[in-house]
Amino acid sequence: MKYLKQFLIILAVSFIGEAFHHIIPLPVPASIYGLVLMFILLCTGILKLDDVKDTAEFLILIMPVMFIPAGVRLMVSWNDLRPVLLPAILILLITTVLVFFVTGKTASLLMKGGKKA
Repeated sequence: MKYLKQFLIILAVSFIGEAFHHIIPLPVPASIYGLVLMFILLCTGILKLDDVKDTAEFLILIMPVMFIPAGVRLMVSWNDLRPVLLPAILILLITTVLVFFVTGKTASLLMKGGKKA
């Protein structure tokens, strides 16, 4: 019964995130609204960590299983993906290196700025 209650709490927060997504006219995914709401509820103490911890740990444990349908769809769509595979890999590599570089430079500037003060 404890797991059902915890799952219903997580589901309710996710549902409220979906509602926010439809009400607030911003290009933000509903899951982000749900995560922010859960964070706020936990930080303010309205929701205690023990109220969702066990079920959240279970959901994280089985998360890899949730990627199976997406992987199967990729395998089914292989013929459609083949022509764009090389450009997609190049874009991923270039943007990853760019994000690493920008993040490193930003962190370096922030650390240097903190020492001057």
